[in-house]
Amino acid sequence: MLTPGQVHDVQGFAPLFRMIGDRIEAFLADRGYDTDTIREEIAAAGVEAVIPAKANRRMPAPHDRAKYRWRNLIERLFNKLKNGRRVATPYDKTKKSYLGFVALASIKLWIPFVHEA
Repeated sequence: MLTPGQVHDVQGFAPLFRMIGDRIEAFLADRGYDTDTIREEIAAAGVEAVIPAKANRRMPAPHDRAKYRWRNLIERLFNKLKNGRRVATPYDKTKKSYLGFVALASIKLWIPFVHEA
């Protein structure tokens, strides 16, 4: 799900979650996703919400700290993808060409894992 750069990630949550919600057991996200609406949608799908509570929440929801540590792998993957300047600063004029370069960068990271030297 590709959203404009100035849009908060939460705007892309609903369409993305509808695409993957029936195939996952847990949803790992940062504090930015700690809203009642998002938590309700995750619970309705029977998925575990692994989201730390915001500091200003009156009744903080608990989360599995061990599972939340796995989110670090996702963050490192995005960091590696953004090492490619073309992915970090999208110069492409169309969504299709930008996503094509994201796919190429992903393949470049994936190949060493499937072809051992």
